[in-house]
Amino acid sequence: MSFVVRVLITGLAIWLTSLFMDEHFQIVGSHTAGGKVVIVLVVALLYSLVNAVIKPIVQVLSIPLYILTLGLFSLVVNALMLMLTAWITEQTDWGIRIIGGFWWALLAALIIAVINFLVSAVVPKAQDR
Repeated sequence: MSFVVRVLITGLAIWLTSLFMDEHFQIVGSHTAGGKVVIVLVVALLYSLVNAVIKPIVQVLSIPLYILTLGLFSLVVNALMLMLTAWITEQTDWGIRIIGGFWWALLAALIIAVINFLVSAVVPKAQDR
């Protein structure tokens, strides 16, 4: 699946998560529909870059915790990557805000992961030529 399609799917997941958890996971920075779309796409791009660059390093460093928890530590890593993305966007007037701390970030990361999985299962994969 191409990077652009993954970013679009992640953007959809972030937007749906903001609808499900509107009190604890918010998209801020614009009051217009077009502005929110742009913000969601930029946040999705940033989240995808964080997952592509920083997440593998964290995964390698936390291999013992992955083994000890039989892989459940991946939920914690996903929450930390989401919190890092929120922290980066908090430095500006736009982006995502996680209100309530780590446990709400964990729930938001779980929802984003499930939506990403479900949408990726529906979207057809590119054929090799």
